[in-house]
Amino acid sequence: MAKGFTFKQFHVNDHGCGMPVSTDGVLLGAWATLTPHAPILDIGCGSGILALMAAQRTAQASSPGHITAIDIDSGAVAAANLNFSASPWAARLQAVQADLADWTAQHTAGSFESIVCNPPYFNSGEQANCQARATARHTDSLPHATLLACLYTLLSDTGTASLILPQYEGEQLIAAAPAHHLVCTAVCEVQSTANKPVSRLLIALARDTAATASDTRTPLIIHESGGYSADFTALTRDFYLKM
Repeated sequence: MAKGFTFKQFHVNDHGCGMPVSTDGVLLGAWATLTPHAPILDIGCGSGILALMAAQRTAQASSPGHITAIDIDSGAVAAANLNFSASPWAARLQAVQADLADWTAQHTAGSFESIVCNPPYFNSGEQANCQARATARHTDSLPHATLLACLYTLLSDTGTASLILPQYEGEQLIAAAPAHHLVCTAVCEVQSTANKPVSRLLIALARDTAATASDTRTPLIIHESGGYSADFTALTRDFYLKM
């Protein structure tokens, strides 16, 4: 049996990646704002799950845009490219090994209408013994200030960057965004059940020159009445096999 995780239209082999396929990635891939006809960027792509979900979601467009995935880890890039080549959208997908700041400096500002990123979020504490896992999880590899600065440079005036973070780190990122001329335009607060606190924030950011900050927040509860909630099912049913 193939390693990894099989979705309705593609398979992800996450061997060699710092982070395995997770609910966080699926939530972000399903929720993210995408412009089908324009280039899409996946920052810190890992196994390539976000890029693959973006490819599936935009496949029916008459002229879907190319999807670029970048990661600093060579093992992740190798895994992503193997997953891309085995998918129905291989011609639209490419993973490259790069440091985000260096890569951003080499590309035209405002190149992307849609950016997705499941960023590292640990700011302190003991790091994982596995270097790939430590890189994927800890902000030493991608400080949020660097991420925000690069998002501003890479986004078009009408573009949206979609991210997922734990609740505390997400609030910190939202608070830091204006210093980088970005505003938060949407937040989805994720709870595992109605009785548990918010555990994740799905966040949409845009340039402050073209967008207005929004305080509107929508809830998303994953589990209800012993199963998946109707909202979670509606969001992810195009991907999970048993939805």
